[in-house]
Amino acid sequence: METSFFAHETAVIDPGCEIGEETRIWHFSHIMSNCVIGKQCSIGQNVVISPEVRIGNRVKIQNNVSVYTGVICEDEVFLGPSAVFTNVINPRSAVSRKEEYKATLVQKGATVGANATIVCGVTIGKYAFIGAGAVVTKNIPDYALVVGNPARQTGWMSEYGHKLKFNPEGLAVCPESKEEYRLENGKVSKIKD
Repeated sequence: METSFFAHETAVIDPGCEIGEETRIWHFSHIMSNCVIGKQCSIGQNVVISPEVRIGNRVKIQNNVSVYTGVICEDEVFLGPSAVFTNVINPRSAVSRKEEYKATLVQKGATVGANATIVCGVTIGKYAFIGAGAVVTKNIPDYALVVGNPARQTGWMSEYGHKLKFNPEGLAVCPESKEEYRLENGKVSKIKD
């Protein structure tokens, strides 16, 4: 049977998965049962995607990432090398807590940096930027830049991944795209043309 995606010969894809056109799955990765992976995704080397995970279109998952059951990544999410998600708040080896998995949502365009840890039950907002090594323990607003352990907000990011500098009127311009943003009542939004 011909497939519309590429999987390296060392990748393992369990039954029941849906994988979109032009997606690439690299060396030693394991896509577990009943996952849905969108179109034009790149799944790096040694990635584990647990059962029933949902991945949108054009998502990039770098090497050594673990995406556990309960995680949903919307379109154009970037997961940096060795990032990890959890799905139970209080795991114990001798206590089964599969019925207690907590959902985690990574919204469109968000970036999770290398070695970041995402504690389950949170929402990472659209185009948010999680710095390398950060430990996310609470919801992150759209466009927020967070770093550290626990992760704390230190600024705002454009959709192109540049730190925004707001003027006294609450306006900022992305230096690359020239798109304009407004900061109002503690929230950032892109100004539409």
